[in-house]
Amino acid sequence: MTYVVLSAKDVAQSADVGGHFWVFAQYAATLRDLGCRVGWLEHFEPTGEDLLDRRLVDRFIRRLSRLGLGQDVILYRQGENGHLEFTMGDPGQLDRMADEADLLLNFDYGIDQEVADRFRRRALVDIDPGLLQFWVSVGQLRLSVHDSYFTTGETVGTPAARFPDCGIRWQHVRPPVCLRLWPVAHTPEAAAFTTVSSWWGGAGSGEWITDGRELVFENNKRVSFLAHVDLPRRTAQPLELALALGSGDEHLLRAPDRSAWRPKRPAPKGATGYVDDATDVALLRQHGWRIRLAKEVAGSPDRYRAYVRGSRGEFSCAKPSCSFFQNAWISDRTICYLASGKPAVVQDTGPSDYLPRGEGLFRFRSTEEAVESLARVDADYPRQCRAAREIAETYFDAEPIVTAILDGALATSASVVA
Repeated sequence: MTYVVLSAKDVAQSADVGGHFWVFAQYAATLRDLGCRVGWLEHFEPTGEDLLDRRLVDRFIRRLSRLGLGQDVILYRQGENGHLEFTMGDPGQLDRMADEADLLLNFDYGIDQEVADRFRRRALVDIDPGLLQFWVSVGQLRLSVHDSYFTTGETVGTPAARFPDCGIRWQHVRPPVCLRLWPVAHTPEAAAFTTVSSWWGGAGSGEWITDGRELVFENNKRVSFLAHVDLPRRTAQPLELALALGSGDEHLLRAPDRSAWRPKRPAPKGATGYVDDATDVALLRQHGWRIRLAKEVAGSPDRYRAYVRGSRGEFSCAKPSCSFFQNAWISDRTICYLASGKPAVVQDTGPSDYLPRGEGLFRFRSTEEAVESLARVDADYPRQCRAAREIAETYFDAEPIVTAILDGALATSASVVA
């Protein structure tokens, strides 16, 4: 039996972010379906409150256990002087895990080389195509050495890429969805196209892309959605955003509407004017958007799945970096909508050799295209639902994707980051 240890990022500590759990659960559950033994390794930074830490860990283990994955878990951190400290597990368990594992399947770009080196074969999976390569190329991130490197970005390492390959031979895979966990949900009565999104990147503090010289732009979903703020006024289709806003966001939704959107100061280069999140919410509502709190409707894996499956479809924008890098990226969230038989109208992120356009999946470049796409879905909704599921089955079925990763990782000889 092949033993794969999945090294995840920020899952145990993201208790209120149900969608983040599913990013990695698709891989882990599929590995188990393929007959693999699956271990879970994750950096966990204690909060300083023992009771809260225990609750976070207990909740995390319960969620893994429901997928049959809670028996072989290590949560650790890098302590003082480089010594590892364990919230779950111990040094002996880590040694056994590393000795027995056939593969470390790593999604943690910042994993310490000493931890990675304990495993005899290591594969990195890039789920931030374009961004990851940019961070490495400008010295903002240093990757540990792995034996093989996989990317979900269609243009990574190709002549079409608008970013360097960092001297790495990238193997291309598509983001997977475990189809048995995302069956078709027939809900013709559902009214709203929805999405679940963070308003800000950078752990809620905002995200900027810069090379430290001339290149600088704001890379928050906020920018992308506000560029299409008047869309609800131009379509009969209800549009709902389940947002993770800034701190205290539950109060923002109760804030009175503002009559105007006026920045307190001129916006920095590349940024949209900003007062506060309450003003953003008021602006969205004034233009007809329905606003919900992400942690209320999608704050656990089960609630997230129910929210997706109870929607009419997905409407969503991408981070500005996707358009800038033209990485042909598609969200792991979008493929969950597709697998559930929900048509998706999402922002175009660059030319693709395989992504359909116009049957089940629509990729818009302008507000006008978004309006037209929503109308086409509504014109023959049952057909678009069938097409959505067919796309998921044809292009994103997790079993062949994860099998390809295993085959590529276990057959690849060691390579070195240039």
